[in-house]
Amino acid sequence: MDITPYVAPERQLIQGYGDGGFRISGVRHEGSVLVFPDRTLAWPVAAFADLRADDLAPIREAGQAVEVLLLGCGPKQVLLPSALRAELRAAGIVVDVMDTGAACRTYNVLLSEDRLVAAALIAV
Repeated sequence: MDITPYVAPERQLIQGYGDGGFRISGVRHEGSVLVFPDRTLAWPVAAFADLRADDLAPIREAGQAVEVLLLGCGPKQVLLPSALRAELRAAGIVVDVMDTGAACRTYNVLLSEDRLVAAALIAV
């Protein structure tokens, strides 16, 4: 029995990560990325320590199109500064921080459930 979840072809499915980038819907992206169900954007954040609130502006600008943000913080999980978490919460966005691999896998599951999800992924 095939248990692969169905994801509509126009959706941005994360197919792989590593070697400093990602393979998303058949396209290789070098460096960090922001992934929405309908598009993938280059993201100029190379390390979690470099993350600033302004770096997540595209997520906030998406408004109600994003309810859950998965933040892939690199090879290991780190804590999100409380001020940044509060700012996202004020915008109606729940953020879940995990290592980049876990964020990729979780994004695909939520995408297959048609959830309003986005991922901010630091390349590993």
